Amino acid sequence: MTAAPVPLIGPRFQTDPAALYREMRREHGAVTPVLLDGDIPAWLVLGYRELHQVTGDPVLFSRDSDLWNQWDHIPDDWPLLPMIGRKQPSILYTVGERHRERAAMISGALEAVDPFELRRHAERFADELIDAVCEKGEADLVTEYAVLLPVRVLATLYGFAEEQGPGLVTALNDMIDGRERAIAGQTHLAGSMAELVADRKEHPADDVVSRMLADEGGFTDEEIVQDLMVMMAAGHQPTADWIGNSLRLMLTDERFAASLFGGRNSVAEAMNEVLWEDTPTQNVAGRWASRDTRLGGRHIRTGDLLLLGLQGANSDPQVRTDGTALTGGNNAHFSFGHGEHRCPFPAQEVAEVISRTGIEVVLDRLPDIDLAVGAEELPRRPSPWLRGLTGLPVRFTPTPAVGSASP
Repeated sequence: MTAAPVPLIGPRFQTDPAALYREMRREHGAVTPVLLDGDIPAWLVLGYRELHQVTGDPVLFSRDSDLWNQWDHIPDDWPLLPMIGRKQPSILYTVGERHRERAAMISGALEAVDPFELRRHAERFADELIDAVCEKGEADLVTEYAVLLPVRVLATLYGFAEEQGPGLVTALNDMIDGRERAIAGQTHLAGSMAELVADRKEHPADDVVSRMLADEGGFTDEEIVQDLMVMMAAGHQPTADWIGNSLRLMLTDERFAASLFGGRNSVAEAMNEVLWEDTPTQNVAGRWASRDTRLGGRHIRTGDLLLLGLQGANSDPQVRTDGTALTGGNNAHFSFGHGEHRCPFPAQEVAEVISRTGIEVVLDRLPDIDLAVGAEELPRRPSPWLRGLTGLPVRFTPTPAVGSASP
């Protein structure tokens, strides 16, 4: 295989990533050489079995970014530094026993969330957002709904005062957009987290932050603040995209038309289909080889960066022999990762409840909803990392607001 490395940038990640991943696999195999911004080399793992091997061996394929053999070539203003950081005191870059302790701390804090309370919060905020648009007969269900809902719910679970919710929404979306407001958004989020941690140390309550502080693992305030930022970012945008991508599928695919007219059985099926075919988190950085090794017929050098091609692995023809069939209850996708560093199960459950509730409230409140533009006109985020809509314009018969009395 002598084909040139593939630049991990360009409009095809927006327009037709599935075809692009097929071409990569055909030309390069299960492990594709790619170039990041500034022509920094890396490997994109597209094979299902190869990705299972990488994520299942945390010693050979480490999460410790200090191992990277390219740091001497990375400028201080490299645009991917927020995504591929160095010496960050968050759970993302912690390895070994300390990582397991931090993962257990986070899982325990989220596991204690009352599922009925979680759904009540999600319904209340979803109703508030629908109230703001339902009398107009038209709305953008991404900008006016999906990107506003998850962070409001998460902020309440963590212990933020309700009036802080809108500011956190703005800060987090600014940070994720990665434009001129990104640093300001990150600063606001970090400051808000630090203030909440300090307050909960003095005044514990029944919330996620208080439970993290009560853990006996000896974690510093800085570690907890960093982990809260990771939890908020990882819990917000992929969940917002899960809502948006699922609504798009249900509005454009006749297999799910029944759900738009009073049915609910296929909401979960549509959500699962999205995780296989249109997953919000397409590619993840990453793992670093702790020694020379072989993977997918490639020679991987010590310190090489391997990017996790979640969507590529989900569509690997070696395991998806009939890509046209509905995935049903098959949850063997990589959309939440795999191995020690996968998304904690309680966090997955929180994301699923928020997403499903958000979708069901739309279908309940706007029963004759339809796209306001052609499906081919729906705009996508031009990113190889996160795949989601930047707009989902719809129209519907105007309905009255329900106010704050919703359950």
